[in-house]
Amino acid sequence: MPFNIVSAWKKRLRSKSQDHIDPWIYKPIEFWQLKDRSSSPKRRNCSSVFTLKQMEEATCSFSDENLIGKGGFGRVYKGTLRDGEVVAIKKMDLPPFKQADGEREFRVEVDILSRLDHPNLVKMIGYCADGKHRFLVYEFMPKGNLQDLLNGISEVKMDWPLRLKVALGAARGLAYLHSSSAVGIPIVHRDFKSTNILLSEYFEAKISDFGLAKLMPNGEDMYATTRVLGTFGYFDPEYASTGKLTLQSDVYAFGVVLLELLTGRRAIELNQGYTDHNLILQVRHLLGDRKKLRKVIDPDLSKSSYSMESIAMFADLASRCVRIEGGARPSMAECVKELQLIFRANMRV
Repeated sequence: MPFNIVSAWKKRLRSKSQDHIDPWIYKPIEFWQLKDRSSSPKRRNCSSVFTLKQMEEATCSFSDENLIGKGGFGRVYKGTLRDGEVVAIKKMDLPPFKQADGEREFRVEVDILSRLDHPNLVKMIGYCADGKHRFLVYEFMPKGNLQDLLNGISEVKMDWPLRLKVALGAARGLAYLHSSSAVGIPIVHRDFKSTNILLSEYFEAKISDFGLAKLMPNGEDMYATTRVLGTFGYFDPEYASTGKLTLQSDVYAFGVVLLELLTGRRAIELNQGYTDHNLILQVRHLLGDRKKLRKVIDPDLSKSSYSMESIAMFADLASRCVRIEGGARPSMAECVKELQLIFRANMRV
């Protein structure tokens, strides 16, 4: 089965996209460059339009000292705006053959984040569309991303209550996206993963990177596409094999993140053998047995910080989220409710 899923995924990646943008045609930014933005779409979470000069000033001309990360979109810098606010600035830096994709992701992220407002979604401060320069400006998240914390890149030690807090915060963010309260219709994130969960000073989880997000047409619960997008390891097998994107595709990725929190392992370890490099294949058969379950618990977790009741409930939720059939997975609203119960169960330690 895994071989068929991967084959289907690769085949669809090679197919022509319905969303294709001709890389040789450059289209202006439209409303983002208007001096009078009163006629632009309603924005609740994004109010500032920056110039290239302001971006250079904020980052000391993009100095290496301010470089804090790299991603598919480009480099991320720590910056300080003129009013003293510390921010994270994503600079689009792509080769020519990827610039059309980058332009689309930029537009999608600005459009979606400018209309969202939730404590578990990263806040967009503004953007820059100066000529062909593209920047996204966010609130600065001092604790970095979840994957770095779990893999020891940060000095912060994550005990079980903190992992439950992060899981619950991320679940609330996804549940908000999936509800019609976000922008009137549900949104599928489509690239939910541990590196896209950022943590505030007080370890509040906030979902980031909305460049691949999709608004479900007419509020429907399924969208068929010939271009399957996402990150391997978090990829919904049903979406990969059928091309049908649903809200449950995010639920599958959320289940993978739950397994990362439980085990402390990465979703994919490319330096391992085929049966060992995929986290789900490693642990799926162990999640329903408490004795076997102990083998997958992150050894860095202090035994005094968790109860086996909460671990078992957490593992059961994760296993249901990563079921092959999307219809058999819980909704994100249900995940929020269950995680609240798990949190309370662990308080009895």
